[in-house]
Amino acid sequence: MTSPDKGEEKEGPVIRDRRRIDPETGKLREPAGEPAPQATADGDAGASDEEVSSLKTQLNERLADLQRLKAEYDNYRKRVERDRVAVREQALGQVLSELLPVLDDIGRARDHDELTGGFKSVAESLEAVTGKLGLERFGEKSEPFDPTVHEALMHSYSADVAETSVVDVLQPGYRIGERVLRPARVAVAEPDPNAGGDDESGDDGDE
Repeated sequence: MTSPDKGEEKEGPVIRDRRRIDPETGKLREPAGEPAPQATADGDAGASDEEVSSLKTQLNERLADLQRLKAEYDNYRKRVERDRVAVREQALGQVLSELLPVLDDIGRARDHDELTGGFKSVAESLEAVTGKLGLERFGEKSEPFDPTVHEALMHSYSADVAETSVVDVLQPGYRIGERVLRPARVAVAEPDPNAGGDDESGDDGDE
């Protein structure tokens, strides 16, 4: 009897467990030789895409909230600035309105060459200060009549004007910025409606 080959004795019998259920874990085994499906990996990838999409959506929402908040703040800041300017102009207007009669006296004194000596120095200083505060005098002869800034106290017709114009300033007007403290009180003249008609009738007579 020949002795068995040493290699066969060393290798021994090979036992392959072909059971579909793992006796230790109780889970279904995958067939031998086939790669395990990538369900878990694919599932993780899918979950990651959904998370990224959700994060992008949340980020866009937060960005929109920040932009809306910034716009509201900018509008608030502009409104506060407008209110601040309006309050300043209103306060200045109340103070400067009380000085208008004094400025009228200074103007009349200047027109009559009575603005001399120390009175002239004080008057010019007062006019300079009110000018720095934004007080502006307006109303000049020959300028077009504007009912928003002029108050017509006298009215006439004239062949020397092509439109309703100021022919005399009875009392100057004052304003701060766009706010009129007092309209200019003026005499106005309109174009004479008969001036052209007389010329035309005279021409007809010559013919």
